[in-house]
Amino acid sequence: MQRPPKRPPGRARPQGPAQQGSARQAPRRPRFEDTAEAPRGHRAGPGRFQETEAPPPQRGRRAPGPAPMEADSSAAPRPGAGAGSGAFWLYGEHTVAAAIRNPRRKNRRLLVTEDAEKSLRAALNRPWRLPPERIERQRFGTFLTEDAVHQGVALLVEPLEPVALEDAIAASDGPVLLLDQVTDPRNVGAILRSAAAFGAACVVLQDRHAPPETGALARAASGALDIVPVVREVNLSRAIASLQKSGFWVMGLAGDASRTLAEARPRDRRVALVLGAEDTGLRRLQRETCDELVRLPITPAMESLNVAAAAAVALYEVIREDGA
Repeated sequence: MQRPPKRPPGRARPQGPAQQGSARQAPRRPRFEDTAEAPRGHRAGPGRFQETEAPPPQRGRRAPGPAPMEADSSAAPRPGAGAGSGAFWLYGEHTVAAAIRNPRRKNRRLLVTEDAEKSLRAALNRPWRLPPERIERQRFGTFLTEDAVHQGVALLVEPLEPVALEDAIAASDGPVLLLDQVTDPRNVGAILRSAAAFGAACVVLQDRHAPPETGALARAASGALDIVPVVREVNLSRAIASLQKSGFWVMGLAGDASRTLAEARPRDRRVALVLGAEDTGLRRLQRETCDELVRLPITPAMESLNVAAAAAVALYEVIREDGA
């Protein structure tokens, strides 16, 4: 009986299907945290993304390249795309136009409808560096809140760099507003709008008990967030003391004060006004640090004014000419 020929030395024994699967493990696919760097459209579970392999191009066809900018409007714009972690969306024509005019503002993405782009160009009346991305109006609902009045324009921006109090009062001779734990962004936005209208040098907020820059605050300010400097201080009483050293007469608004603002307003020095939250008013330390407490003359039918309304009335009283 003839024996089969011997296998040449060095050649491995052929493996069956089971042996092939155990001898070579499939490479593990990397996983990404749910961040702006994660690939879009490959979700593999809550908060995770799974990288998948793109199918190889077919013979005779050209592999598809990156889609043009306008063709990408079907995908929701990501707030962090191409920007820092603190980036947020501004919206509304006046708000966006003011941000584009502000040289201190870092703008990242500009999304517009066709009609809004024409209106924005007319409002600015000058070119801007950031190229606009054209999208349909219904797309704004994917990254803005339902009640956002965007007017077909949204701008992704970085928060403004902090402004020092001494720099703000040196750049303008207007009055100063200090807000003691006013936390409603709509009130702060409305106060900024009044501050811009009446020529205030700055608005001073606290680091902790004050709202950060948001689209809602900027929309309520109607562009004033990029017009009036916002100063953030850790200790409001220290800011008051600093203003007093700079020659300001600091007056706190309080309903129980004996004199009105019109009676106490000085004519020979600059004025700073301190306003407290609607429910609590000025805190004890701020009351004690102010040079004087004053009130607005309102009828007994109403106990107090909204803090934004009170700021507008007080600013007008401070800047008005005698006899006006």
